[in-house]
Amino acid sequence: MRNAAYAPTERTVPTRSAKRAAYDRETVHSILDQAYVCHLGFVRDGAPVVLPTLYARLDETLYVHGSTGSRPVRMAGAADPGLPVCLTVTHVDGLVLARSAFHHSINYRSVVVHGTAHQVTDEAERRMALDALVDHVVPGRSADSRPANAKELAATAVLRLELGEVSAKIRTGGPNDDAEDMALPYWAGVVPVAPAYGTPVPSDDLDPAVALPPYLAGA
Repeated sequence: MRNAAYAPTERTVPTRSAKRAAYDRETVHSILDQAYVCHLGFVRDGAPVVLPTLYARLDETLYVHGSTGSRPVRMAGAADPGLPVCLTVTHVDGLVLARSAFHHSINYRSVVVHGTAHQVTDEAERRMALDALVDHVVPGRSADSRPANAKELAATAVLRLELGEVSAKIRTGGPNDDAEDMALPYWAGVVPVAPAYGTPVPSDDLDPAVALPPYLAGA
């Protein structure tokens, strides 16, 4: 039976505000599933590199999109040992304004994943991962679009990263002002931040007979 939580490690226990850390799978998966872009960190020629990219989660595996010529894909290769990486995802939920400049903060939810990325070479798994990447952005879209052809597949690569060494970190609530600052005449509180989706705008060359798909009707 799979554990309900990831085991903390030296790399996943925060050195500050450790009480904000969470390791349960439900929390981690929720944070990952609600974001679109991750930042993938790795070391190249002794220097750190961090790249924003699309990703998707299928159970305990993250799939990361890239071109066949991208640095992390080339470095991960098609065989062991793979590429040591650190992947992060962050949501900003609020701007926390305190009475003092020092105590300003943000409310956030974040996930950090440590592990080794491997290039996906199995054709069936790669197609499954690419469908998941499309559906992660817009659920149902992969079945409502033309699948990638041979040329497009040849130019596209996918990295696989298993969820093993993982932690979430969350801040909620208002400002943590010092007691001696409570009477200062400055506004304090939280400005909520949330994603907003506009009305879908059809392409200029779209046939007017093509209706808005149901999965976009609520966007």
